[in-house]
Amino acid sequence: MTDTKTLLEWSAKYHTPNYGARAPICLVRGDGVRVWDSDGREYLDFGSGLAVTSLGHCHPRVTGAIQEAAATLLHVSNLYHSAPQIHLAKMLTDHSFADRAFFCNSGAEANEIAIKIARKYAHDRLSSDRSEIIATNNSFHGRTYAALSATGQPKYQQGFEPLVPGFKHVPYNDLRAMGRAIDNRTAAVLVEPIQGEGGVHVPDDDYLPGLRTLCDETGALLILDEIQTGIGRTGRLWCYEHWGVEPDIMTVAKALANGVPIGAMLTREAVASVLTAGTHGTTFGGTPFVSSVALATLSTIIDEKIPERAARTGRYLMDGLRRIQTTEPVVKTIRGKGLLIGAELQGAAAKVVDACRDAGVLVLSAGEQVLRLAPPLVATEQDCDRALDVIAAALGKLPK
Repeated sequence: MTDTKTLLEWSAKYHTPNYGARAPICLVRGDGVRVWDSDGREYLDFGSGLAVTSLGHCHPRVTGAIQEAAATLLHVSNLYHSAPQIHLAKMLTDHSFADRAFFCNSGAEANEIAIKIARKYAHDRLSSDRSEIIATNNSFHGRTYAALSATGQPKYQQGFEPLVPGFKHVPYNDLRAMGRAIDNRTAAVLVEPIQGEGGVHVPDDDYLPGLRTLCDETGALLILDEIQTGIGRTGRLWCYEHWGVEPDIMTVAKALANGVPIGAMLTREAVASVLTAGTHGTTFGGTPFVSSVALATLSTIIDEKIPERAARTGRYLMDGLRRIQTTEPVVKTIRGKGLLIGAELQGAAAKVVDACRDAGVLVLSAGEQVLRLAPPLVATEQDCDRALDVIAAALGKLPK
């Protein structure tokens, strides 16, 4: 077995350098909410692979589906039907606002087709020059070109210009700004119901309902990017349910197959109808293998009422963070829903992330000053207690 030092040297030598900030550990095994590195050290995983492994690592039902699907049929193209893909489309639409589903390979790809279908709908049903997408500052929608152009963070766009035209950005959680921005060129409004990578920003209660009203009044489509917030992460199956509104288009990915790559775009019948034969496609989207794994994941989350569990555990974890806040003034605010939680700090979050990892707990950052917690939705209160102890100790070491 190759030793850790050699593995890290090879990584530095052979990988492209875009992941230069990788932690100096090599993870080799996972079980539930824990992972182990190549030196045998155990970690509590409170990042879930960027909010992906919501059922934890190597969940028995997911593992069983992987084994069965791998031994049955890995891949057929979308020139043919496959039963797992059909069942997954039905399950997603049965448990959401949507009538139709399109499968792809990632969240960025899901946002690409969402942008395309919104523009096609506006072109075909409203006006041939109605193509603008309004997104928000501080958002994150992916790294492919249209998704990158929709993202409201210039740091991700620098050096990749020219971007895809036809995007406008306004402040998040500002209905007046959105109302001023929408005009007869607006095809759609694209927002995250909770901004994740941008800092775990939760909007005011009237924001999403207000966006729904603005879109209804102007004919623009409402696209919700639920790539990070969907599949139970915020304490409901879909984050939009917290505000009693429904989008016209929704994008999902991350947790849908608990770590096997998949994305999906869900939409209403009237919108889906503009995707006529040949207008979009994918080689690998919704293969029998990944659809089978997603079915097992989604069935488990629904059958075992995992969103409700995430809501309870999230309240427990946030209460614990607020107790820490009373003794650690470096913590400015605590925000989030369910098990998507951000703690905004007065200084850089990277030092806390590193200190927690050194103490055996993996956490995330969101921007420079927000500590982000996105543990598996099956985490227990005991797991939370362990994480809270480590976080408190890491914060206590920061300069006052």
